[in-house]
Amino acid sequence: MYAQELEATAKAMVAGGKGIAALDESYKTCNQRFEKLGIPTTEAMRRAYREMLLTTAGVGEFLSGAILFDETIRQSTRDGLPFTKVMIDAGVIPGIKVDTGAKPLAGGPGETIAEGLDGLRERIAEYYKMGARFAKWRAVINVSDRLPSRYGIETNAHALARYAALCQEGGLVPIVEPEVLMDGNHTLDRSYEVHLEVLKTVFNELYRQGVKLNQMVLKPSMVIPGVDCPQSVSVEAVADATVACLLNCVPALVPGCAFLSGGQSDALATVHLNTMNAIYRGKLPWHLTFSYGRALQKPALEKWLGSDENVSAAQKIFYHRAKYNGAASLGEYRPEMEIGLV
Repeated sequence: MYAQELEATAKAMVAGGKGIAALDESYKTCNQRFEKLGIPTTEAMRRAYREMLLTTAGVGEFLSGAILFDETIRQSTRDGLPFTKVMIDAGVIPGIKVDTGAKPLAGGPGETIAEGLDGLRERIAEYYKMGARFAKWRAVINVSDRLPSRYGIETNAHALARYAALCQEGGLVPIVEPEVLMDGNHTLDRSYEVHLEVLKTVFNELYRQGVKLNQMVLKPSMVIPGVDCPQSVSVEAVADATVACLLNCVPALVPGCAFLSGGQSDALATVHLNTMNAIYRGKLPWHLTFSYGRALQKPALEKWLGSDENVSAAQKIFYHRAKYNGAASLGEYRPEMEIGLV
């Protein structure tokens, strides 16, 4: 029923020079970031913050889409224009986070499973009517000397595939996000090993459940050492390991991979993406782009601080971070591009 629309939307989401903004923080996560900066943790301030980002002039040049939270997709600008209308007018495809968060996995100590499958078919239908054309579900994979377990990997892969199949049935392109966390002291080689097992399992499950690979987008983490790993690695090593892993796991039918930033700094996330595209662009069956949250928003949030007086300056920063990452998705970013940006 939706096949042509889904395929066209998936391709548009990973179009050259564009990426996806992850503006889907839950109440708790958004409030935690506000608290650190002294911003009131109210619905009105969350709405004002999302309005500041979504009304940034020209940002549609570099953003193909934006993932919203349930609260946000129901909100409007202070002038009464629904956020989804603002986005569509700017050429930005509305998306929606549909998992309800990671909870402890029963029988899997130290592991989690994302919840939200109950009632998902009905929620997808509602979001489609509201203007959403893609969705996101995040599975969280912890890494240690004993984790993840096969049970943890298979359970999360099964949930991702169930979600993806329901999305395609209801007209939403599924972003499939199996995030291998950076927390820990694991090495680059250990990160590669875990990513390889996770991605192979996810695609096996997607195939088993009939998910159309040309109608989805993968949102992988980069193959990167844990934040506490004593061994430093070059950006080229991360690029080579990440691309090698994807080539071993991701079928050519998938239109693109939109990386999460996973706690990297805004600059490092941009450089890592740029390095991959500078080396491999034109040599891969799918496009590599971004779907960043903090790495796209954090500098703008720190400039905004909840004040109307700072909106213009914060929007300038948000616009330029989107622009830099758009360039990185083409392998054309240069650090000197940022000189002079206040």
